[in-house]
Amino acid sequence: MLEIEGLCAGYGGVPALNGVSIRVESGELAVIVGPNGAGKTTLFKTISGIVPPTSGAIRFEGRDLLAVAPSSRAHLGIAHVPEGRQVFPSLTVFENLEMGAYTRAGRLGWNNNLHRIYAWFPVLAERAKTQAGALSGGQQQMLAIARGLASSPRLLMLDEPSMGLGPAIADDIFERVVAIHAEAALTVLLVEQRVAEALHYADRGYVLEAGRVVLEGSHDELRSNDRIRQAYLGM
Repeated sequence: MLEIEGLCAGYGGVPALNGVSIRVESGELAVIVGPNGAGKTTLFKTISGIVPPTSGAIRFEGRDLLAVAPSSRAHLGIAHVPEGRQVFPSLTVFENLEMGAYTRAGRLGWNNNLHRIYAWFPVLAERAKTQAGALSGGQQQMLAIARGLASSPRLLMLDEPSMGLGPAIADDIFERVVAIHAEAALTVLLVEQRVAEALHYADRGYVLEAGRVVLEGSHDELRSNDRIRQAYLGM
């Protein structure tokens, strides 16, 4: 579904990605892990078109994504849920979800999507008329994910969904993402610093360090890798 080859990008001439290549198959839950400053968020921003690459290729379902305007990429079925949640605080929960449904597929699937979103996140149904800024951090993260789902994505990109959340809330978010991935047969690309949890759920994983992919493999391959066990799993 998503193929990235030799991708380089940066800010003001300072490289953040150096020849990154990853592949995500349809229906997979793939994770990208690594330390702060590794380039994980830059990778997502480059896929979305926020950061232009200096070289490399990105293909989505066989299409040259770099030839597609950033404003049009969501209409292809790519939903980017950024780090820090970034909900619209002055809008209600329902209005935030409406904002997410601006794509063609989102408008066509609005009723069905809203029903499923409220089933996955009942608290959003309960607080549909509440301003998003009045929600707790965990509820805002649920809303950010739900807003992405409202666009009827084929690929859901989640950037650090556990950021700033307590362990119990973060675990709840992970479990909901896994359930959505399974029930909706949705392809998910997840950036996450909680490496143990991320690899536990992943079909495929990549380790990014200093803008380069230094390790990749299946769930079992990465969890059994001595470097991963020592550097990221505390084993």
